[in-house]
Amino acid sequence: MNLYQKMCAVVVVAGMTVFALFNTAVYAQTPSSSQPNTVANQTYIELVRNVFAFALQNYVDEVDAEKLYKGALEGLMNAFDDPHTQYMDTSSQRNISDTTAGQFGGVGLTISKAAVSTPENPAYVIVSNPVEGSPGWRAGIVAQDKLIAINGTPTPDITMDEVLSMLRGKVGTTVEVTVRRGKDDKAIEFTVTLERALIEVPTVKFGMIDDGGDTGYLKIIEFTPLTPDRVQDALDYFESQHYRQLIIDLRDNPGGLITSVEAVADKFIDEGVVVSTKGRYPQDTTSYTASRKNTTMRKGIPIVVLINGGSASASEILSGALKDHKLAYLVGTRTYGKGSVQQPIPLPFNDGIKLTIARYYSPSDSNIDKVGIPPDLECTFKPMTEEEAEAYIALLNDDVVNTYVEDHPDMTEGHIAEYAETLSQTYKMDVRDLRRIIRLAVYKYKGDALYDLDYDVQLITALETVRSEQYGELLAASRTLKELEIEREQMQDQEQDAE
Repeated sequence: MNLYQKMCAVVVVAGMTVFALFNTAVYAQTPSSSQPNTVANQTYIELVRNVFAFALQNYVDEVDAEKLYKGALEGLMNAFDDPHTQYMDTSSQRNISDTTAGQFGGVGLTISKAAVSTPENPAYVIVSNPVEGSPGWRAGIVAQDKLIAINGTPTPDITMDEVLSMLRGKVGTTVEVTVRRGKDDKAIEFTVTLERALIEVPTVKFGMIDDGGDTGYLKIIEFTPLTPDRVQDALDYFESQHYRQLIIDLRDNPGGLITSVEAVADKFIDEGVVVSTKGRYPQDTTSYTASRKNTTMRKGIPIVVLINGGSASASEILSGALKDHKLAYLVGTRTYGKGSVQQPIPLPFNDGIKLTIARYYSPSDSNIDKVGIPPDLECTFKPMTEEEAEAYIALLNDDVVNTYVEDHPDMTEGHIAEYAETLSQTYKMDVRDLRRIIRLAVYKYKGDALYDLDYDVQLITALETVRSEQYGELLAASRTLKELEIEREQMQDQEQDAE
């Protein structure tokens, strides 16, 4: 027997061994249509276990079991063909945990970090904004500072997930950060020790719109356990300011906890269904009904809700509930269309899975999954022309705005307007767009503004609508989600008949 024949014999024997292993352990119980589901399910579970063990032991190179584990769970979750049922690595699991808890132990710095680090451009941690009152803020760390080391470890050498793990921790413990401020030869470096404190996940921003009117503005960022209390803080503040209209901004709100949005909706709705869920098992089929004793929103206040394609899940529950109960008029663009409920399940290695367990229905019994909620009044931002898009790309590549703002960090609105006019001579864009670009760069140093009445045409339209004398008529003529669903189905039937 030559070498080739010997190798073939080894392969055949190995193949027979594998077949015997799987045949004995699993295929002897090959599922059939006559078997109970529990038997078939157990058979597949056993098969997956055996394949995992065999591949781990026999692959040509030694492989990390954790890598196979993560790949197996990702594949398992992807098999549901549901974008909201997914495996969550450590970073994703941390984000879910933060939302669920609404707070965490940390230093209060909003940060970013480039994914790739090179000698020419080290991937330092960049401070976007310090949370007011936080340990980082009290230590004097400001926007655009670079964290070049944490506890002596250079930040270009570690991942963002490792950065977060080092900055966060038990309240009262400390972490040392080395800060670089400024650029080139003018940069200064200093090291500060920060004592971790309880940091609240940003959930609500609010204030009166300062244009001589009496309209309250409530921006809900996401729904955490703390959102109902923060919304109540906003409503109390608006009352103290004698507001007469309210704008609730749910744009780009990805959702959050269903219990949180139920409690928020209950502040506006005095009776009736807020939302219902329907799942596979009785415990996943529920209906949440508003109670008059929980209603804190004064009746008769016109409300406009701002929505867009980034409004999903819990934000769709709130906008849909207010719409179905004829309490708010919707302005903006169609929402994302996530009409399902997920349960996050933590796993032993600081990871987890997120599993869809039910679908939710609006008060008029409509599910908007993959459909979304259309606005009562559509309003979009003006798209750039081809010439403007080319000018915008050139502006970004030239990086003149960031450079200018770095040298003039205390720019006022007047300065912004003047610089925009100057830029428009070279970059042929809408001057309002240029002002917005400059303003965003200025925000890095001064912190974000609550709203932008110069650029935000959707907010401007919402203001005009909520203050309109025809608001009552517009609201009365708006249709519930169920009415819109029936209308959509009728149109689809007509189109099919026409074919």
